[in-house]
Amino acid sequence: MNRRSALRKRLQDTERQLRAARLELKQTRDNYQNMVEEVKDYAILLLDIDGNILNWNKGAEKIKGYTSSEIIGKNFRLFYTARDRASLVPEQLLHAAVKDGRVQHEGWRVRKDGGLFWSNVTITAMHNRDGQVTGFLKITHDLTERRMAEENSRLYTEKLEIKNSELEQFTYIASHDLQEPLRSISSLAEMITEQYQGKLDETADTYLHFILQSVNRMSQLIKGLLDYSRLGKAELDPQVDCNVIMETVLADLQSAIKDSNAIINVKQLPVLSAYPMELKLLFQNLISNAIKFRKKDQQLYVNVSACLTDDGWIFEFQDNGIGIDQRFSDKIFEIFQRLHSKSAYEGTGIGLAHCKKIVAMHNGRIWVDSIPGEGSRFYFIISV
Repeated sequence: MNRRSALRKRLQDTERQLRAARLELKQTRDNYQNMVEEVKDYAILLLDIDGNILNWNKGAEKIKGYTSSEIIGKNFRLFYTARDRASLVPEQLLHAAVKDGRVQHEGWRVRKDGGLFWSNVTITAMHNRDGQVTGFLKITHDLTERRMAEENSRLYTEKLEIKNSELEQFTYIASHDLQEPLRSISSLAEMITEQYQGKLDETADTYLHFILQSVNRMSQLIKGLLDYSRLGKAELDPQVDCNVIMETVLADLQSAIKDSNAIINVKQLPVLSAYPMELKLLFQNLISNAIKFRKKDQQLYVNVSACLTDDGWIFEFQDNGIGIDQRFSDKIFEIFQRLHSKSAYEGTGIGLAHCKKIVAMHNGRIWVDSIPGEGSRFYFIISV
């Protein structure tokens, strides 16, 4: 084979390779075009330098409502609301894409039928080999469902806040107004008792005693309800020393602790982000409950500790009191729920409901493990 034949063969081989490369490139472009056209969840389209539409995929047809024959050649400004067009939002987005290479924007867009949808739009500038902008790639995602869900959630939250505010106001007014007639009843009952006790028969004295007891209990219930409605009004403190809180609680309960001969053991507690007054009430209620529901023939021990976990700080209040049947482990945290008669154990049935609400304020939960006759272990998580 002479040199001319060898050269001709090399040229033929090169030409075949070029044809194969062009065919492969065309197939790749066709595959890409088909893929883009078949995408249904996103509107993917090319714009020329002026924002005129050059192609249209199924996602664009689904989201915007136009067929390709209706829309190709028209300017993408028609997707924008009259207000956005007047504010030159489409032009500003193209300018930003030219300047920064890419721009994102969320807002209301207009469908063919005039309906609105909330969209997330990404516009990317396309360049030639010389770095000049030749057009834009525009991708639109319909986020109307997400937007409506967020809006419904916001409206629900606002309504809930209004209802809570109204309920708190009602609770305060009702509690305040109910206290006044109770004071009058209490004063009259005390005056009658002072003047006529022992002068009437034994039944009358018993009735007066029951009246005073009922008035005092009603007053405690109203105060407890008012305190319950006020929980969470204070500001969150980022540095609350639980050891200081516990010292204050034990000082306040000194008389009850002494009278019950209780021994309170407290291990080192953490410093954490919390509501100080509410945390004090939480500690106080749990220790007061342990003192109230102690065994009369056995010295009371209460052990308090805390440890850090992945969920937050877990506190444990363990006692050797009368215990609780596990069937009622949820019931005891509901407001006004009691497991014992008023004659056996005093109280309003609000204390543990307070505890539950306070722990919920700290993004945690509270529960109890208990065996009747052997004591209880109250646990709660503070995960602020």
